[in-house]
Amino acid sequence: MDDVRGRCLCGAVSFVITGPARDVINCHCERCRRFTGHFMAGSATTLDAIEITGEGSLRWFEPSPGVEYGFCGTCGSSLFWRTDTKPEHLSICAGTLDPPTGLRTTQAWWTDHASDYHHRDATLEEFSTE
Repeated sequence: MDDVRGRCLCGAVSFVITGPARDVINCHCERCRRFTGHFMAGSATTLDAIEITGEGSLRWFEPSPGVEYGFCGTCGSSLFWRTDTKPEHLSICAGTLDPPTGLRTTQAWWTDHASDYHHRDATLEEFSTE
């Protein structure tokens, strides 16, 4: 697989994934919905497989202890999610990735939290809670 690249809307924060990236998982929990404005479509990789440029513009919000959402402080783009339970991993908002990614959406989590306007993809394996 070739490197996967991504960035925020304004380009102040960009990144390159040089190792394997996980297929996309949709998370419908309330925090992810509010962070992204819809649901979190997220890939992930290990910290040693991603190089982030523009970290001076990267901001982190911690809605609860041990959970952080990363966004661009310049344009506000939702970029990352991380947790203390998996400190070696970084989740990446899939919409920030430059196509072609070679990834596919495989699962949907917290489906009981999905908003009523959203019609979920019936082909995905679903999990109502974590």
